[in-house]
Amino acid sequence: MTPGPPSAETPPPAETPQPAETPQPAEVPPPVPVPAPGVDPDEPPAVPSGKFGTPGRPLRRSSFLLGFTGALGVLLAYTLYLGIRNAGGILVLVVIALFLAVGLNPAVVRLRRWGVPHGLAVAGVALTVVLLLCGGIVALVPPIVTQSGQFIDQIPSLLDELRRNPTVNDLVERYDVVERVQGAANAQTVGRALGGVLGGAQLIFGTVFRTLTVLVLTIYFLAYFDKLRSLGYSLVPRSRRERVQLIGDEILAKVGAYMVGALSIAVLAGATTFVFALIVDLPYPFALAVVVAVTDLIPQIGATLGAVIVSLVGFAADLPTGIACAVFFLIYQQVENYLIYPKVMRRSVEVNEVAALLAALLGVALLGVVGALIAIPTVAALQLILREVVLPRQERR
Repeated sequence: MTPGPPSAETPPPAETPQPAETPQPAEVPPPVPVPAPGVDPDEPPAVPSGKFGTPGRPLRRSSFLLGFTGALGVLLAYTLYLGIRNAGGILVLVVIALFLAVGLNPAVVRLRRWGVPHGLAVAGVALTVVLLLCGGIVALVPPIVTQSGQFIDQIPSLLDELRRNPTVNDLVERYDVVERVQGAANAQTVGRALGGVLGGAQLIFGTVFRTLTVLVLTIYFLAYFDKLRSLGYSLVPRSRRERVQLIGDEILAKVGAYMVGALSIAVLAGATTFVFALIVDLPYPFALAVVVAVTDLIPQIGATLGAVIVSLVGFAADLPTGIACAVFFLIYQQVENYLIYPKVMRRSVEVNEVAALLAALLGVALLGVVGALIAIPTVAALQLILREVVLPRQERR
């Protein structure tokens, strides 16, 4: 093959001239919006709602507006205080019903574990409470009515004996007792007496109404106990709900255990008193046993109050019986205070003795007998919260 002619070298492509770089303008920061006079810069900008137009500028935070808002808050707080004070009686009944429902709920739970439906379990517990209440009334009312009737029947004979007494006649003549009695028997005195009778009737009917109210509220709280508890826990944030539920269930368990323990001690005291009253032949032994059982529910002072009542009945019968009653209750209270009560309550509610005494005194001062009843479980709940919440938080700081 004959070699071809040598190829000429292709020239390199000519470089295209680059355009000269134009200077870029310096970036200018966006202007900072300056709020209009009287507009708070922290307030979010107005966003049109599309239905009711664009909201206007927020109100100016003047000293007058702050003072008016503060005064309105004080007025609302005072109105709330007046409402709570006026509804104090009803609120106390609600607290008593809640306390009884918490204490009786373990019985409902136990019946449900045995296969009893929820409605029948609540009805059975409520019926038991009603029967116990009716038994106490039947035991207490007849002795009171009988003794009152006997006293009224003996009034004429007592007056005759007083008239035959020369000392009494001398005092009547010396101090003009007859004229003073006749002067006191005017319209104003009769009106006061009628007012006292009406006041006594009002007291009786008010007591019956409050008792029925507490009973009905307790039944309702027992029927909806699980729903009310779930509603209360749902108000807590989800992140803390489990811990609050565990602590709350423990508090409810302690309150229920306290109620069961207190009722057990009271029933034991009433049964022991009934046996003793039968032995020494006291009048109305069952009524006295009910009085001792009811008063024994009051912490610190209830047992002493029941002992005083039974001892007075014993002294009214005769002196040896009264002395026997005083000695019996002196020994029984020592056994109850140092043997029965600590063993029962140590298993249910772990409360310091000093804290229990102070709580009972404060409860009596604030709410009377009701405060004394709920003092110890309240201290147990506060002690649990202090041990599980407050003290660990202080240790982490």
